[in-house]
Amino acid sequence: MNFGMIDYGRGNLRSVEKALERVGASVLRIDSPEKWNALSPAAIILPGVGAFGDAMANLRERNLVAPLRDWIKSDLPFLGICLGYQLLFDSSEESPGVEGLGVLEGTVIRFPASVKKVPHMGWNQVTPRQTPGNLFSSFSGTPYFYHVHSYHPTGLEEEHIACETEYDAIKFASGAIRGNLHAFQFHPEKSQENGRKLLQAFVNQVRAEVVTA
Repeated sequence: MNFGMIDYGRGNLRSVEKALERVGASVLRIDSPEKWNALSPAAIILPGVGAFGDAMANLRERNLVAPLRDWIKSDLPFLGICLGYQLLFDSSEESPGVEGLGVLEGTVIRFPASVKKVPHMGWNQVTPRQTPGNLFSSFSGTPYFYHVHSYHPTGLEEEHIACETEYDAIKFASGAIRGNLHAFQFHPEKSQENGRKLLQAFVNQVRAEVVTA
């Protein structure tokens, strides 16, 4: 069972790969629709760091926008991380006029000028929602995860919020869930034991999905 990681020239792919491999996933990179079809992945991971507009341009250049939209529309296992979470929305203030994947409602905005320090960088608490299928079922309380970002999504429907984070009195949806889609603003691959537990929960959920399919 292969986990396909989207390679679009952006992001810390190797660190995400290593984190997934540590919890038993076999990760293969996908940089074209042809490779996607050849690999027949059980799940897709979209990582990323950098600018919203550059990332979308690279996805389009590699003809990966339509396959991503189709995969998510079909409710197949998907994990988005950091920029890979933001790209799921319609647009971002970081790159005006650039269309995102548009598979989640809402837009991505910058932290307001009232926030003392941007980017939001370092460890912060995450408050999970009690949503069916949420990857936080093995967690208790408000676990800490590692964040690095200047922008965050807004407008996500309440039923699709997996978890929330508060930074300098700004509360935002730091995770989304919709069926087999899971996406997070923070970096599980940088979040030590809590990150490992979250990635393990995703891998286990994908395996269960494959077994029952």
